[in-house]
Amino acid sequence: MSLAYTPDTVYAPRQAHVIVVGNQKGGAGKSTVAMHVIVALMRMGRRTGVIDLDVRQRSLTRYIENRSRFISGQSAKLASPQILELHESRDRSLDAAEAADESGFHAALRRLSETCDFIVIDSPGGDSYLARTAHAWADTLVTPLNDSFVDFDLLGDIDPNCPEIVRPSIYSEMVWESRKKKALAVRTPIDWVVLRNRTSASRIEAKNKQRVGEALKTLSSRIGFRLAPGLSERVIYRELFPQGLTMLDLDTEGAAGEMKMGHLAARQELRDLFITLKLPGLEGEPLKF
Repeated sequence: MSLAYTPDTVYAPRQAHVIVVGNQKGGAGKSTVAMHVIVALMRMGRRTGVIDLDVRQRSLTRYIENRSRFISGQSAKLASPQILELHESRDRSLDAAEAADESGFHAALRRLSETCDFIVIDSPGGDSYLARTAHAWADTLVTPLNDSFVDFDLLGDIDPNCPEIVRPSIYSEMVWESRKKKALAVRTPIDWVVLRNRTSASRIEAKNKQRVGEALKTLSSRIGFRLAPGLSERVIYRELFPQGLTMLDLDTEGAAGEMKMGHLAARQELRDLFITLKLPGLEGEPLKF
């Protein structure tokens, strides 16, 4: 169920763990990663809420709407998250618009925190005040990144004359500012995890992948993010979108799916990612997907 939120509630302390899936570039697979994390959390028995900040494309919102229709139409025994949809203010005054956006975001965060253990926030593929606000409240920040220097450029700037010299770029600088804001507000850190997404086994791309990997390791030690095992380029991660399903749902009654060898490999990738995230309250608990 999607609710439009009016920014009229003052933010209050929360208990839910906030996971922001963020990257200022489109096409990195943020919504797909977010949906799989959401389903994994629900499979672990955790109450999960969602805020979709991509107010134009609404990919994650549509994904969850498709899921709700599938559950209703097939009487499938699948869990569905609670989602609150935000809309950007249309106030002509920038200050007033930003104040309204921030208030609306805090209200949604507070509302979901009353009933959820985790809140997953999907940020847009670009810069916006809402996205920056969400980053500053993240407990865990997951950044999917395609294995290319075009995508890497958002994180780091490489000196062409000395590949070992890597400087933080625009997105890394924004995350740094978000970390400072959160530290000043609540004195808790942001655990930043960079996920190498859509990786390929092609030998042609092997050298490029190695160079990107080396640059990421150099940058991670400098600005403080952790690297997660990557998700391969697999059709299964996207082909179930019309039904609102993920490959983690295929073994559930009513999902009408079948686990194949490629699916088992994909599930292991998601298990490795989930373990790497080190989410609170889940340490040592057997995975249920």
